[in-house]
Amino acid sequence: MSRSMLMKLTPFLMVVALAAHLPLFAQTTAKTITIVVPYPAGGPLDISARILAEGARSKLDSTIIVDNKPGAGGTIGANQVAKSAAGSNQLLMGAVATHAANPWLMPNYPFDPLRDFKPVSLVAQIPNVLVINADVAAKLNIRSTADLVAHIKKNPGKLNYSSGGNGSIGHIAGEMLKSLTKSSMVHIPYLGAGPAQLGLLSGQVDVMFDNLASALPQIRAGKLLALGVTTQKRSEALPDVPPINDSIKGFDVSTWFGIFAPSHVADADVQKYATAFADAMNAPENKEKFSKMGFTPERLSPAEFAKFVQTEHAKYGALIKAAGIKID
Repeated sequence: MSRSMLMKLTPFLMVVALAAHLPLFAQTTAKTITIVVPYPAGGPLDISARILAEGARSKLDSTIIVDNKPGAGGTIGANQVAKSAAGSNQLLMGAVATHAANPWLMPNYPFDPLRDFKPVSLVAQIPNVLVINADVAAKLNIRSTADLVAHIKKNPGKLNYSSGGNGSIGHIAGEMLKSLTKSSMVHIPYLGAGPAQLGLLSGQVDVMFDNLASALPQIRAGKLLALGVTTQKRSEALPDVPPINDSIKGFDVSTWFGIFAPSHVADADVQKYATAFADAMNAPENKEKFSKMGFTPERLSPAEFAKFVQTEHAKYGALIKAAGIKID
């Protein structure tokens, strides 16, 4: 090949060489982000994490996977993210249990929920609802929270209630009811809220404090009877169901969950995550998905979410100590 022809081909060859390396460059710089859900698949936290993973993938230019790590009321999965190495790109779908309640319930809690995490995005606040198996309600003539309290006072220890595990918000709500009414029910912990609800539907247990998102379809189907919501205001999704506080003064519990980053993540990356997940939550198609689960996505800045978590942590500490609640 002549020198003149080689000089003419050189620019073309350089473009070809660069193009050949572009896929390799993109592959080596692509990032995989893992959202750890510390509860079993199929629940509201898991479903929400998968909606966010799909919605934020393009905004973060990353592959986002969801990894379920259930156990110990959410502590196992949360601890994994708290102790994760820098660069592992792990995030946590944390909740009221992992960051506000469990630290006060479990001796030697393996991480500090305020120091070891940076709050990114609050996804939702959802009332819990006190539900009873519809057949049990009909058999015992229980139609309200007041009816339930009257029955368990007359029959101490005869009814039982399920929860998603020791230290779960359902467990705390059940112990709060017992404490405030000076009554007795047997606690049956399950490995997650989904199995706990199946136990209720099958008649293995009688009562449950379930989150509204997962209970709503069964309430509408007539399989569960809603006795009361755990917040001090009625829920738009169940406008005819009164707050438990109407019958049991001082009762106020809600479920919330959101995305957390381990403390070693840079503030700039926290903000980048927050923007991407907020946009994903508020995309019209995703707002519709959340609405079907009975809630509207929140939109707090990382700083506002951090202040919210601090307030909830202090609130549940005072509540648990006042009620004398302990895990089984």
